[in-house]
Amino acid sequence: MNQPWEPEITVQIGQAARMITAQFPQLQPVHITNFGEGFDNSVFLVNNQYVFRFPRKEMAVSLLAAECRILPLLAPNLPIPIPHPHFLGRPEAGYPWPFASYELLPGKTPFRLTEEQRIMSAKPFALFLKKLHDFPKGKAEQLQIPYDQLDRMNLVKRKPMLETSIESAKRNGLLDSGTEEKLHDFLSTIHASFKDETRTLVHGDLHMKNFLVDDKGKISAVIDWGDTHIGHPVIDLSIVYSFLPPAGRNEFFQWYGDVLPEWKIAARFKAIYSLIMLLSYANDQEDLKLVNECCASLRIALN
Repeated sequence: MNQPWEPEITVQIGQAARMITAQFPQLQPVHITNFGEGFDNSVFLVNNQYVFRFPRKEMAVSLLAAECRILPLLAPNLPIPIPHPHFLGRPEAGYPWPFASYELLPGKTPFRLTEEQRIMSAKPFALFLKKLHDFPKGKAEQLQIPYDQLDRMNLVKRKPMLETSIESAKRNGLLDSGTEEKLHDFLSTIHASFKDETRTLVHGDLHMKNFLVDDKGKISAVIDWGDTHIGHPVIDLSIVYSFLPPAGRNEFFQWYGDVLPEWKIAARFKAIYSLIMLLSYANDQEDLKLVNECCASLRIALN
């Protein structure tokens, strides 16, 4: 979601079906449906069992490769299910990059949850992120997991970008006056960049579209690891503010461990930044359901 623009190559469903059939004959007959568009990948569901992701940008190719190296090591040790690479595809004429698939994980996107339902995920999220952030950094380096190359925690750099996106959202009628006022009040407190040097393995893009919940609304899986890298854990702690109400945040930090006040400010900034970007994307896609969910989550992040 934070990656710069570059030319895209989009795989259409017929082309994807032909490549999958040719490379993985054990899946015949291939029944394929569109499974959504990520920021960097075209995604298809095959035989109601496997999720295939085809990079649309060259940058996403190296991210997919890193993901496929790290996920098999993470999956057995994390307390919440994550994707495990299953079929690894090769380039063909007309499509120049590798692609990969994972078994479909159970759950649904966490839309229209009550505060009580959100709070149910506070402890599971805390234990999950604590375990993830404890992964040995040296091992991640050996696996060639990249460091943050996008300057994600440079708040001074990203503040004007966020202000511009807020103004655009306002012009498009996506923000009510109360939310807009609270956004500007919060941004007025951001004067310096975040300089803490802590570095861990992070998911890198943890927001409502990248985890699933069960029928009761409790987290059931964490998906889309394309932005995993070695960075500051605050990047993942943004979910504490974009998803959990205040009572849930207290419970989260009881299990994760408390962090410095400046970490919490930076995590809230990252939560707001991600939600505004996702709100703009949802509006461009005319996804009213996602627009409404982003607006509800913004109100939570500002509380």
